[in-house]
Amino acid sequence: MMKILYEDKNVIVVLKPAGVLSQPSPTQNASGETDMLSLVSEYLGNKGSEVSLIHRLDRGTAGIMLFSKRKATAGKLSEIMSDKERCVKEYLAVISGVPSETEGEMCDYLFKDARAGKSFVLSSARKGAKYAQLSYSVIGTAEGEKGPLSLVCIRLFTGRTHQIRVQFSSRGMPIVGDGKYGSRERVRGADDEGTFASPKEAFALFAYHLSIRDDKVASFDITEVPNGDIYPFSLFWEQLNQIRKS
Repeated sequence: MMKILYEDKNVIVVLKPAGVLSQPSPTQNASGETDMLSLVSEYLGNKGSEVSLIHRLDRGTAGIMLFSKRKATAGKLSEIMSDKERCVKEYLAVISGVPSETEGEMCDYLFKDARAGKSFVLSSARKGAKYAQLSYSVIGTAEGEKGPLSLVCIRLFTGRTHQIRVQFSSRGMPIVGDGKYGSRERVRGADDEGTFASPKEAFALFAYHLSIRDDKVASFDITEVPNGDIYPFSLFWEQLNQIRKS
């Protein structure tokens, strides 16, 4: 069952499980998979034809997703999402290793290689590269199965393909479960709502906070945290519980 976090006349905010696609793919019909856009459209019934995906999450990422219920507001919501004054997007991630600084910024130029299905950090700007910026803070550290791990809170200022994944991986700190970008560990466990589909399709990356402030289109502030029974989030149960209560 799809978990709805917020809904009004213009928007619907839902919880995406890891392992589920954000939108239909060319191979989806053959595999029998579902996706979040289709689920939201089905939920809205005869109004589902107007639903628009405002931002996507990678298959392996779980967390908060925003959809427009009306075509008339889709463009406005996309504009708001790119405005750091009106929108706050934050993630929780468990990364391999411990950052040298407990908080900081990562600013890079990223190049998306469509053939390889990956993004890469470049040493300098060049044609096809896009500027990427995020800030982070370390919430806690723990010993994982293959070395030290850190729970970090990340705020995105830009939305590039695989941005969080590649920026941390390029600094030797891949997200747990993200084998494409160098992780040697797996995410394990699932809650009753199916937080992820299978270990191969789940990263320890969770879109946990979305705030939008616009008097004409939408105004809400939503926080949702990952299930503490899932490894490696299970190593940070106390920190997750504090976030849940705040």
